[in-house]
Amino acid sequence: MATSSLSAILKKTTLDDHEQILEVSNKTLKSSKSDIEAQHVKVVALLKLDRYDEAVKFVEEAGDSLKKRAELEYAYALYKTGRLGDALEIASSLKGRGAQHLEAQSRYRLEDPSRTAELYKQLRSGNPESEDYDLRVNQIAINAQAEWLGVVDPRRTRRTEREDLATFETAYNVACGSIAKGEYAQAEFLLKRAEELCKQSEDLTDQQKADELVPIRAQQLYVLLCLGKTAEAEGLAAEIKLEETSDLSTRKITEVNKLLAASLLNPFVAHKTFHSTTTIPPEDKLFSYQSVPLDSDKFTLDLQAFKFQGIISSTLKIIQSTSASPISPDILLASFFNAAAHARNASGKTAIRSILPELEKRPNDVGLVLSLVQLYVLGGNITSAVELVESFFKRLEESMLESEQDIRFNPVLVSLLIALYKKRGQKALIKTELAKVAAFWRTRPNPPTSLLAAAGISLLKSQNEDDVKSAADIFSKLLEQLPNDKATIAGYVASHALNSGSPVATYVEKLTPTSELTRTVDVDGLESAGIPQSSNALAIAQSVQTKKRAAPDAGSAAHKRIRKSRLPKDYDKDKKPDPERWLPLKDRSYYRAPKGKKKGRRGGDDRTQGGAVNEDLNVESKSAPAPVAAGSGPGNKKKKGKGKK
Repeated sequence: MATSSLSAILKKTTLDDHEQILEVSNKTLKSSKSDIEAQHVKVVALLKLDRYDEAVKFVEEAGDSLKKRAELEYAYALYKTGRLGDALEIASSLKGRGAQHLEAQSRYRLEDPSRTAELYKQLRSGNPESEDYDLRVNQIAINAQAEWLGVVDPRRTRRTEREDLATFETAYNVACGSIAKGEYAQAEFLLKRAEELCKQSEDLTDQQKADELVPIRAQQLYVLLCLGKTAEAEGLAAEIKLEETSDLSTRKITEVNKLLAASLLNPFVAHKTFHSTTTIPPEDKLFSYQSVPLDSDKFTLDLQAFKFQGIISSTLKIIQSTSASPISPDILLASFFNAAAHARNASGKTAIRSILPELEKRPNDVGLVLSLVQLYVLGGNITSAVELVESFFKRLEESMLESEQDIRFNPVLVSLLIALYKKRGQKALIKTELAKVAAFWRTRPNPPTSLLAAAGISLLKSQNEDDVKSAADIFSKLLEQLPNDKATIAGYVASHALNSGSPVATYVEKLTPTSELTRTVDVDGLESAGIPQSSNALAIAQSVQTKKRAAPDAGSAAHKRIRKSRLPKDYDKDKKPDPERWLPLKDRSYYRAPKGKKKGRRGGDDRTQGGAVNEDLNVESKSAPAPVAAGSGPGNKKKKGKGKK
């Protein structure tokens, strides 16, 4: 009876009269609380009125029967209240375009661009014309998100087309992709284009235009700050009217960017202003590439305001309480600022001494390790940085947890160790590390292509047959991911050249011919130039040539001015200098010994020790002293014995 009366009333109401529908459904439920039709109508009315919290609460209180009847509506209400994981779980189990749209939006908010792109590809394959534009806008947004997260799939890269610049939504999303890639000048142009198209749109009211212009100008402000155009950024910040937007997350980000444009010199005033900005509600969850910079700004201002203990306490809670990966952006950020707070804004050896005790407490804290490595490198102590990373990797290798093995072979951390090895010139260790990386990632799905390519190239240089075979396996796997990449094809051909069973010839045709590569090379000029020298040898030769001065011509040599302090006191420029002035005084020809001194031969020519003997002396021809006869000399008298006379 209640159901029939409700249906009759609904037939008389318009689709936009959601308040009246809600009122009727509530009256029906008063008389029959278990009326599933009235419950379903009430859920839809609440969603139409944007009362999502009430919708979730009502469905959960009504029980499983309503959850099963209104699964899609319940999932949508969960999505709007920020419970993205629960919404995704329900939407992925349902069928239909509505469920696919909801699953795609949930995955997009949960930062899963790969799976989201697959869902939108499915939606576009059975796409009604009415959804074509919306799907294209969403696809460009997914591409921008993949750029932000650094997980761009080369097989799904999409070039910007002319039609992407025809509307302000698509132009804005393309601009966001340029910002993610660091192409700020291109992003500045695209954002101006999006602003013009938004102002010229005939489909929007003045209020809607004002609401859409706020995020566009907020991105413009960010780009101007990145380009260093401070004056333009300050002028634009003054024009942005935040009261015209109802999106609290956009308002928060814009307020922070305006604070940065103002460049307040007093850190305490900046700290107070930052903490007085808009508070974002929990259901309006920011993306990680938005929340991480905001948290970084917050911790930076706390450091400048000397709130060290507060930073240590809050960052430690994040590190210990979260279930996220230790290499996730928010955990790394907390670790960095935790280290900075322990160092109390110090640097160098003082900071290292303050952070090392924390590393003993948390030996596998990636953020602490990276902070110490940076301090060692800035201080020029590359050896300690290498030893720190090696000991960290050794601890991870000894662990049996798969999650820690993933950290051990993380592309960023591996690249850090390889960069340190390059700094020290340890090529053998680089090869060993790349071989370990290749062995780990060859059996894993979605391996890092750049790291595997580097490992394959390193193994190709080896004379070991096993290394060449490993390189062949690596390039075979890479060819599946990047079938049109010429560097990958070249590596595949080089590694399979000796294997007669591999289809190398078909891939050689895809490479640029050698004749085309050498078309502009002057062979005769190369032959006449001779053997090329290494860059190091050329640098040394150039350095020697610049340091060496050519002898001046006798006629054109400029007179060199001699300082007066370097000249002797009795210097006379008209007097000829003594040619024997370089000899010791006693060896000069005009030297005469002072009176009272023992006279001897001058010049030292008669001194035979260590020199030539003077034959005029005739030493050997002179007779020796004659022997004295006994008792003939005065010294030969015998003394009388004692007591004798």
